[in-house]
Amino acid sequence: MAGGTATTTSQSAGPSHGSTGAGPRITGEPAWVRWLFLAITLSFLALFLLVPLTAVFVEALRKGVSVYFESFREPAALAAIKLTVIVAAISLPLNLVFGLAAAWCIAKFDFKGKSFLISLIDLPFAVSPVISGLIFVLLFGLQGLFGERLRDTTFHYPWIVWDKTAGYHFAWVLQEGIRIIFAVPGIVLATVFVTFPFVARELIPLMQEQGTDEEQAAVVLGAGGWQTFWRVTLPNIRWGLLYGIILCNARAMGEFGAVSVVSGHIRGKTNTVPLHIEILYNEYNFVAAFACASLLALLAIVTLAAKSALEWKLRRDAAMARQALS
Repeated sequence: MAGGTATTTSQSAGPSHGSTGAGPRITGEPAWVRWLFLAITLSFLALFLLVPLTAVFVEALRKGVSVYFESFREPAALAAIKLTVIVAAISLPLNLVFGLAAAWCIAKFDFKGKSFLISLIDLPFAVSPVISGLIFVLLFGLQGLFGERLRDTTFHYPWIVWDKTAGYHFAWVLQEGIRIIFAVPGIVLATVFVTFPFVARELIPLMQEQGTDEEQAAVVLGAGGWQTFWRVTLPNIRWGLLYGIILCNARAMGEFGAVSVVSGHIRGKTNTVPLHIEILYNEYNFVAAFACASLLALLAIVTLAAKSALEWKLRRDAAMARQALS
């Protein structure tokens, strides 16, 4: 009888201290404190994110849609957009290969100097992009460490050329000297330097958390190195890999500091979209400047949407994995 009474009392007891009907409260602060912090956060985001973003599109469309699209038809703008896409298209595969190789070595093997290697991967986050651009100038500029040697290098390479008699055809072209600074190769080098940590830093913790059990099981079952990578490792890291690629692409297309140092600001040749925006703004061509800036803003919005979608996908996969284990 006494046991039944105790059971009834326990079941009819109210919620424990610090909990509400909507769920447990994490902290004991009053409601006005939580609303104050929320208001500060939303005000900060509105002031430093939403208002500038809105101003970009308002200024870009201030003279109408026709003038907005006309800004992209200028030869300098088309050349800047083309160069930005080319640089990103070259940088992404290089960062992809490096990120996969570095993450594989760090997550799957133990060796001396692993912490030092991780620190080197994080170096572009600590070094100013302007400093990194100056490093490439000191190395590959005309007065740099390798500048004279590159200037005196002569070689032939195959290329598609055109003339009136034969039209387009392959021919060997003579290249006298290798130009890196104030040319596309320097822009690619600077972009790769500031973006190479993104893929690696997304994959390293993911691959460390997954461990090596599945790879070892695949090897025991007779799978080779490439089979293990394509059928076991890559499917497990595909979403983290795509996440890193999205961030890397956004940074590559929006990089300004390092590219500004090594490009030379040659209009129509070595100007990327951020550099072209700076020139237009300095020339008081505000509509064209904000129109080009809206491209980068749209890229940021698409990147944020893709990032949020991938985070949701990763959380859902993690929840399904926990449910399967339980």
